[in-house]
Amino acid sequence: MRNITLKQLKAIQAITSQGKIVNAAKVLGLTPPAVTIQLRQLEEDVELALFDRTHEGMRLTAAGQAVVDAAQAIEERLRLLEDQIDAIKGVRAGSLRLGVVSTAKYFAPQLMAAFMKKYPDIDMRLLVGNRADTIANLKSHEVDVALMGRPAKDVPLRASAFGDHPLVIVAPPDHVLAKARDISKERIAEEHFLIREPGSGTRISLEIFFSELPGRLDDLGVEMGSNETIKQAVMAGLGIAFISAHTIASEVEAGRLVILDVVGMPIRRQWFVVTRSDRAISPVMATFHDFLMRKGAVYLPLVGKLYQE
Repeated sequence: MRNITLKQLKAIQAITSQGKIVNAAKVLGLTPPAVTIQLRQLEEDVELALFDRTHEGMRLTAAGQAVVDAAQAIEERLRLLEDQIDAIKGVRAGSLRLGVVSTAKYFAPQLMAAFMKKYPDIDMRLLVGNRADTIANLKSHEVDVALMGRPAKDVPLRASAFGDHPLVIVAPPDHVLAKARDISKERIAEEHFLIREPGSGTRISLEIFFSELPGRLDDLGVEMGSNETIKQAVMAGLGIAFISAHTIASEVEAGRLVILDVVGMPIRRQWFVVTRSDRAISPVMATFHDFLMRKGAVYLPLVGKLYQE
């Protein structure tokens, strides 16, 4: 094991991500035989096959996955070392890979801009995805920090709340319930809902809200792939939606959507900044966390009023 090199580990990572040696070679700027040699040397060193060779491409074995995990951990430690050296030098620089759930894309760019204005030498990269994508990126160490409304339970995480996250039910302005007051849970449950995919934060909260109504979860509503699609569908009169208030501020202000006055709404959740608890916190990560704790809530979109007058 002591003979393993960084070049070999990079080769294994490239083969894993690209699926084929020829594609990995292009990414690495090497010839396919050179990548093959790196792979063979590493397999000889661990005395196990790291990939199953199939017609579809290279598939990791259990040993291969262990090597890839180790390669990712080493890569992260080297990035942390770089940040620590910069901190020792007094350089407020480094890099940060920020992952956000799709609902957070409505405020993440403004938050990033403010942070980068204060720390211009920090290089930031933003990855936007649904809840499942963001959790997967945390698991695979593709992101350093993530912003989400409900921290994952199957990943070792540190989580800190930095702002309120109200969830509301919206409808088009001409909806029959648009001017109604104190709408009961039973009455709103009769409506046709437009919902996100299973596992999304808003869907989980809606399932909890309707859980005490027999049979309501059997047909929760029509699934749509994004908040933007849901908003457009609601404005078109295709149904109503349970959605983050941070995603509909401009539509409510413009009068294209109304927030229904449902008993028990809004449901108040929180936004969390999360990092993996099984990895060290770099100076850049600590700086970003401190910025969120002090200023994060300022950049959350405001809804002028949660209910119609």
